[in-house]
Amino acid sequence: MDRQTSFTDYEYDNRSRRTRREQFLTSMDEMIPWQDWVDMIEPYYPKGTHGRKPIGAETMLRMYLMQNWFGLSDEGMEDAVYDSYAMKNFLGIDFTHEQVSDATTLLKFRHLLERHNIAEKLFADIRERLDHSGLIMHGGTIVDATIVRAPSSTKNKDKARDPEMHQTKKGNQWHFGMKIHSGVDAGTGYVHTITATAANTHDIVETHHLVREDDHTVYAYSGYLGIEKRDEIKHDEHLSQVEYHIAARPFAGNSRKFGASEANTGSF
Repeated sequence: MDRQTSFTDYEYDNRSRRTRREQFLTSMDEMIPWQDWVDMIEPYYPKGTHGRKPIGAETMLRMYLMQNWFGLSDEGMEDAVYDSYAMKNFLGIDFTHEQVSDATTLLKFRHLLERHNIAEKLFADIRERLDHSGLIMHGGTIVDATIVRAPSSTKNKDKARDPEMHQTKKGNQWHFGMKIHSGVDAGTGYVHTITATAANTHDIVETHHLVREDDHTVYAYSGYLGIEKRDEIKHDEHLSQVEYHIAARPFAGNSRKFGASEANTGSF
């Protein structure tokens, strides 16, 4: 993606140090074969023959990847690009000519990737590239789940609420949307596996999909207590031998521990 250098870019280039998030995004920008990935998406991407011209597929892809890497909701991703120079630079957006895509557009793009099994291929490719570059350590995984809120007005083509979207309660607040389950390399904070379910699916249900074949330790917050008793864990030759470090239930007012999204964003 070609970018025109701005005065802000010159100013930031003169900083004495870069943040870990910026370093990570720069590495991913150089590592990912953008044109190859865009070519996978283009046959299914809206052509914009009627109405407003759609946002470019590469821009949407970059936004989607950042959302998953940093465990952000659709609205949170939109806000983060406005707040973060590193994210804005990775996205390659110039606010004098265009704005960040809204949460609904990002939601539709995610559905497009899932519907055509593109998301799974992209993250498998990322995982392999990180592995070959020595950026993945293996052995330990942090598991967590993040609610991706969707506008309550989200409808499918039949003008009904999307069946993949459900309402769930977290703490004292209700949320409507999906849930992203993440497996994060404990040594580096890089996401290696992602699955998606309805928001009302319990975090613990997807754990067996997030543990790698060579993991011997799993870390999680207290919502995963009892994971080793689940049938898909105790009846699996490998998963039953994994050591599960689950945080104790916190006292009221204390924050949870070992959250994957916290570990990931904290690393960058």
